[in-house]
Formats: sequence, C-alpha cells, structure tokens
Amino acid sequence: MLPARFAPLLFSLLLSGLMSFIVTGVATWKTLGLGSEFAGAWMSAWGLSWPIAFAVAFTAAPLVRKLVAKVVKQPAGS
Repeated sequence: MLPARFAPLLFSLLLSGLMSFIVTGVATWKTLGLGSEFAGAWMSAWGLSWPIAFAVAFTAAPLVRKLVAKVVKQPAGS
C-alpha cells in the first residue's frame, strides 16, 4: 500500500489515464473509423495525451476543489 500522501498524485494519474484513453479513442474512431490503422493511431494519440492530461489534472485540481467548494452548499454545522 502507498502512503496517503500519494493519494492526490495517484488520483490524478488514474483519472487522467482513463479520461485520455476514452477521449482519444472516441476522437480517433471518429476521424479514422475502425479500420486497420485505428489501434495504432489510438495508442499513439493516447501516449501523447496522457502526460499532458496528467499534468493538467494534477495542477488544476486545487483550483477546481476551491471552485466546487464555492458553488456547493455546505452542510449545516460545518
């Protein structure tokens, strides 16, 4: 098990990986269709986009948490 201090890093890594995997898959499918070059093009696009998505997710998370806290009603007694 990893120490709890790694939770934000791991969360950003997993979420960015999953999201970029799905989004690049859909975009590649829309652009190329499901032909013979689909899988290679998808993996190439994913390999490029995952590190970018991770960096954005990790650096934007604190700002997004603050924005959500301002928009969401806090429970009584907090």
